[in-house]
This record gives sequence, C-alpha cells and structure tokens, in this order.
Amino acid sequence: MTVLRSRANPRVRRWQRLARDARARREEGRALIEGPHLVGAYLDSGGRPQAVIVSESGAATREIGELVRRAGVAPVVLTDAVFRAIADAEMPQGLAAEIGIPAARVSLADSPGCVLLDGIQDAGNVGAILRSAAALGVRDVLLGPGCADPWSPKVLRAAMGAHFSLRVGASRNPAADVERFGGTVACTVPRGGVPLGEADLQGRILWIFGAEGAGIRGELAARAGLKVTIPMPGTAESLNVAAAAAICFYERSRQLSTWNVRS
Repeated sequence: MTVLRSRANPRVRRWQRLARDARARREEGRALIEGPHLVGAYLDSGGRPQAVIVSESGAATREIGELVRRAGVAPVVLTDAVFRAIADAEMPQGLAAEIGIPAARVSLADSPGCVLLDGIQDAGNVGAILRSAAALGVRDVLLGPGCADPWSPKVLRAAMGAHFSLRVGASRNPAADVERFGGTVACTVPRGGVPLGEADLQGRILWIFGAEGAGIRGELAARAGLKVTIPMPGTAESLNVAAAAAICFYERSRQLSTWNVRS
C-alpha cells in the first residue's frame, strides 16, 4: 500500500484547493466531502466518488473500510498529518471523498416548493436551511449572489447530507427567478404579516429568506405576495434565519399532511 507522506504532493495540494477555494470548486466542478456520515449519505444517494481519501489510522477502522468497499474506488492513503492538511474539521475522522458537483437542475416552472436564499453569508445558516428543507419536503434550493458557497466544507457539514436529496442551484437574477416561479411567493416579516399558522401554505410556494441583519432586498420583498409573521410570545426580538426557515417549512409540511388526511 502506497502512502502519500508530503503536503507538497500535487494530488494533496489540489485537494487542499478544493477544500479551501470556492473558485477552484467552480472551475473544476468538484468538491471534497469529509467524514463517514457525509460519504455514507453520498453513497446512499447513488453517488460514485471520483476519489476516496483515507488517513492511515482511518484505514484501520471497520466503518471506514466498509465505506471504501461500498465506494468501489481504490483509496488514496495519506499519513494522518497530511490528511489533516486537506481536512476542514477540527478533529478529522479519517475519510474524505472527491465528488462531482451535480449540475444545477432547478426548474422553477415545475417545482412544487422552493427556497431562495438572498445574501446569506453564514455557512452554518445555509447548511442548516438545506438540512431543514430536505427533512420537510422542500425539494429545490436557489442561492442568490452573496450567499456562502453551498459546496464549501462548512455548509456540507452543517447540511448533514441534505445536498444529496435536493436540487441546489445558483440564481444570478433572483428577481427574474421569482417571477418565473409562477406560484405563491412568501417571506417572513417581524410584525404585521399573516400569522404563520393562519396562512394558506398548501399550494406551490417559493420562500425567500435573507441575511439576518439586512433581510431580503426590497425588490424581492416587493414580489412576495404572502408575508407571514411567526408569533413569538417570548422576549427575543427575532429568530435566527435558519430557525425561522425550519418553522416555516414545518408549518407547510403540517398543512399538507392535514390536507392529505382530510382528502
């Protein structure tokens, strides 16, 4: 078994770029996923990695050995120190994979439910919103200018494999995409909107969420025909954007479930 022992190795340096540089990911159409959970979720979705990378210590574990076998790709083994050079996690788990970034497949005219993120730079929030969307039946996600790269290691880790059951695309012209959707366009407002539980969320809905400080841009807010407010009986002035999105997705899922039972 050949073990790569130098951080200067061309393959290692390329994987470092994929882990750290959004431009490199865009240019190559490749990303690096890290850890048994993400690699397992990718394989469960039917994905086939371009490369599987393991640390010397990771190669000796049963869990990682089984995932390598499932991947069907001969692993590249790195020393633990070199593996840490490509890892983003503070405590690397000894397994990573290079994958092709799926081509954007979001078709707004056909989408039963979509979320558009406007200028959300925090990777943890973007990943958490993707995770909630996947869990609660929102199939399509569009990220407008200024959002964190959805294929960055931090977003991937926060999303916990949600990428592999979603259609994730970029929106270069969010206002035009909102018009193209053709269904109900909804956003949250801190006060004065329809209370979330009283809003009709059973049709095709495109949710717009913006950065916590700036909110969504005025041109997008003007296109939202449904503005909802999440009642908050506590003392906090507002919710984290990822928490607000999860509550909205849940309420729509609840209404759809209730409607299906009644019909």
